[in-house]
Amino acid sequence: MRNEVRVKDLIVVSNRGPAILRRDDNTFALAYGAGGLAPSLAHALVGTSALWIAAPMTELEQRVCASGEPVALTDHLECGFVDPSRASETSSYRVIANEILWFLYHGIFDTVHRPIFNARLYEAWEGYRAYNRLFAEMVARHASEGATVVVNDYHLSLMGHDLAQLRPDLRTVHFSHTPFCSPDELRILPEVFSKELLAGLSSFGACGFHTRRWADAYRDCARALFGRTPTAFVAPLGVDAEALERVASLPSVVSRRDALLDELDGRRCIVRCDRIELSKNVERGFLAFEELLAKDATWHDRVVFIARMYASREDLPEYLAYRAEIEHIVERVNDRFATSSRPAVMLAIGDEYESSMAALSISDVLLVNPIRDGMNLVAKEGVLLNGRDGVLVLSREAGAFAELGKAALGISPFDVSGTAVAMHTALTMPAVERSARANKLAKRAAAHPPKTWIKSVIGHARRAPARRR
Repeated sequence: MRNEVRVKDLIVVSNRGPAILRRDDNTFALAYGAGGLAPSLAHALVGTSALWIAAPMTELEQRVCASGEPVALTDHLECGFVDPSRASETSSYRVIANEILWFLYHGIFDTVHRPIFNARLYEAWEGYRAYNRLFAEMVARHASEGATVVVNDYHLSLMGHDLAQLRPDLRTVHFSHTPFCSPDELRILPEVFSKELLAGLSSFGACGFHTRRWADAYRDCARALFGRTPTAFVAPLGVDAEALERVASLPSVVSRRDALLDELDGRRCIVRCDRIELSKNVERGFLAFEELLAKDATWHDRVVFIARMYASREDLPEYLAYRAEIEHIVERVNDRFATSSRPAVMLAIGDEYESSMAALSISDVLLVNPIRDGMNLVAKEGVLLNGRDGVLVLSREAGAFAELGKAALGISPFDVSGTAVAMHTALTMPAVERSARANKLAKRAAAHPPKTWIKSVIGHARRAPARRR
């Protein structure tokens, strides 16, 4: 069957495609949105002649999916789409991926209330299993003999088992861009789920993580369940500094930066750019800023908090409630500390990539305080874009802390008062120290650009031992 289709030596698999697919005349192209992982990987694949397999997210992508064959996007990249309607319900996969695994890996379950593993959850697991099988079948169809397959993220954790059955000749690797849970946290799942999850991951040739902490957590979970240590590796992902510099010099970014500077009118600024995502810990960041202003009146109207946020997962009630809570806190801070003409917090919610880049470039303080993160590219992008020797206030629970922590001001994500103190320290730091820290941060943020990262991951896949059936 594989002789009837175009086969590839390198296949990249993820839930979403490299960017939004669009049609220009008679050709397909990619429209990149507000940064993120997939665009970084797409640029890293230049020169590899890869096939990217994903689920369709738009009407155009669904039409391409219906055609049954991948489409060429560039000279080096094709994109193909699975048909998730063949799985029991797309929502079934979303329940497991977004409501269970995301919460599990980021340590954000409110265990008094959730999760509840009832019939709905068990049915959803069946959908998640079917979803993974669809991806595995498409990879099996399009992979050449002995091809390399790079599977990304928690949406597709079970594919290793399916690929081992369908195509044992393939060299496969799974890379987790999220954190990984501890054995104690894994016990939240029903044993049948946790065993299938870990069996699926350990069926890949190797599993990769951004930091040793997450790789060790994965190994610990596998040892706890199966008494063996699976193959795992560490490959931190950095930023393409040259590409980022080109973005920063775009007229649209420059004009937004100039407009922001005019609006600041000499005030200092604390900046954050995030999705409205529970794990990003947005609320505590605003609470820390409120405490800073409440404790030290000298900062009133001398510092402003610029927040560029993106809506996320608004089909989940927790996320809608979280957005409402954030907006309420911002309104309260502005009621307390804004002047008649100037807010204390400038919050904007929307997919405004250029505005985010502009804000990051002028920050005096960049706040990145997640409850837990696999890596956090904003921390790395922010220090590379910044032109004012901005200080990074960084959660010790972010994967990026392993590389950037010594040059940042480290905080506990739960310590609001400690975060307020870190903001004050950053704002009052001597210029010489700011400059020294900024130089170290920029060097470390650019140490593992996407092209280097993908070569490392592919190398681990090709060196991986034979996979278990």
